Amino acid sequence: MIARRILIALLVALFVSGLFTFWLSRRFGKSHPASAQLQYVVPLKDLDAGEMLKAEDVQAIAWPSANALPGALTRPEDVVGRAVLYRLASGQPILDRQLSAVGVGVGLSAKIPDGMRAISLKSDQVVGVAGFLLPGTHIDVLVTFKNPASVEAETSTVLQDAEILAAGQKTQPDPGGKPTTVDVVTILVTPQDAEKVVLASTQGTVHFVLRNGDDHGKSDAKPTQMSALGFAPLAGAVAAPARDRKTAEPSKKPETYNVQIMRGNKQTVETF
Repeated sequence: MIARRILIALLVALFVSGLFTFWLSRRFGKSHPASAQLQYVVPLKDLDAGEMLKAEDVQAIAWPSANALPGALTRPEDVVGRAVLYRLASGQPILDRQLSAVGVGVGLSAKIPDGMRAISLKSDQVVGVAGFLLPGTHIDVLVTFKNPASVEAETSTVLQDAEILAAGQKTQPDPGGKPTTVDVVTILVTPQDAEKVVLASTQGTVHFVLRNGDDHGKSDAKPTQMSALGFAPLAGAVAAPARDRKTAEPSKKPETYNVQIMRGNKQTVETF
């Protein structure tokens, strides 16, 4: 009889503990749900700028929702047919800003934002900052020309903080950071700046000045003339003041002549 009671008590205790354990698991399970998963598209191999994405180049992988990436693409169909603007590493989620717009295609045109233009300028390799004009760097554009108004040569800043899209035919810098010797760069400009640059390039020699990538300030420096370097003005430039001084001098009175005229016994004097 006693053994039976003990057995019943054990069964009741097991039932109560099981019921309590089930209640606790449900309670804490609701307050700590399993972390949700996102799906992001990643490349299956390293991709260089300019490549067109194909379906076999990408796949969707699970990604923790706690580490969501703004702008990351979630469906393979959102990337197929778009051009890569920047080098992509295998397995890294693809961001929308890393790809060209839908339907834009490949090449340099894919990197030109709406409302902007790309223009190529030629300069010699020495003033081209010795090969350090790389895609993605920022430059100022200067031009040296003969100013008819002052008769002196002068250098003027035409464009400031322009981004280089391509150096020669390269749209990506060397992975090792090596300089590239080129004499033609393609820069990103507004339509108005494009007109200024084209006009300046027809007037004289174009120069490029490299900027710090974090420096986007604009200078209001005036054009520099030859006289600022210590050179004397040209002879033609000082001729005008000499003529002005000559015209300012008072004019001399003309000389007069007295002539004696004899008419019979009469004499007269005429003054000329």
